[in-house]
Amino acid sequence: MTSPNPIEQSFELAAERCADLTPLVYRRLHREYPETQAMFRTEGSELVKGSMLALTIEAILDFAGERTGHFRLIESEIDSHDAYGTPRDLFIAFFDVIARTLRDLLGADWSSEIDMAWRRLLEEIEDHARTSEV
Repeated sequence: MTSPNPIEQSFELAAERCADLTPLVYRRLHREYPETQAMFRTEGSELVKGSMLALTIEAILDFAGERTGHFRLIESEIDSHDAYGTPRDLFIAFFDVIARTLRDLLGADWSSEIDMAWRRLLEEIEDHARTSEV
């Protein structure tokens, strides 16, 4: 069954087309932000990337939905990435990279409703991340 939430719909449609978004998301991230390649160690990084993406998707879905608490992961990851020296703009950009990867994967199924929901969500996440500044 398709969710009435356009953000959830985008992930559902993507899951029908792709078993694992991880390589697509990180290929785009590394292409658009080459400095991110050095942020991941060579060995074992695929597991880290997969885990990081799964947690981010969980936080996105909660942020776009009922906000039961998983979205707070964004706040704790902001602090964690600040400690690693990750620029705040790069942290925020990761969410946009996910959205654009989904848009490319969905093609014609990326509806105006999904697009509008993602635009709003990305603005909210950016505002949330900016107000969490230390």
